[in-house]
Amino acid sequence: MINEQIRDREVRLIGEDGEQLGIMSSREAMKLAEEAGLDLVKIAPTAKPPVCKIVDYGKFKYEQTRKEKEAKKKQKVIDVKEIRLSPNIDTNDLNTKVNAARKFLSKGDRVKVTLRFRGREMAHMANSKHILDDVAESLSDIAVVEKAPKVEGRSMTMFLTEKR
Repeated sequence: MINEQIRDREVRLIGEDGEQLGIMSSREAMKLAEEAGLDLVKIAPTAKPPVCKIVDYGKFKYEQTRKEKEAKKKQKVIDVKEIRLSPNIDTNDLNTKVNAARKFLSKGDRVKVTLRFRGREMAHMANSKHILDDVAESLSDIAVVEKAPKVEGRSMTMFLTEKR
């Protein structure tokens, strides 16, 4: 809220160079802001009494958006990478998939390991759980199982995340 939008009876006022001007009525604060040729901006509306500051609103808004952009740059977005396997996968193929998963985990992504079943393979789902266990075991040095293997329709999935 700025200027006339501030309807509080009393506000704690901070001057343009950051010094405390104390608690006063919002009319007095508005008058001081007008004399300085700046705006009265409510900074902390939840405080008792609310905190207002005398600033140039355009500059204040610009600084705020710049800080938000900086904070956004520093955030790390965690992607979920998927690795699909079939029940009759050979050891070398499995090692290749495990190396791909290792690369994803080292970049900081989560890995979803999916074991897909087709046709007659559906009858032997329980026998194929060892493949997911092998993947988890071979990545145990850098990864931890976030969600244990679970059957969902025609596939069995497991989630791995990087150890902290």
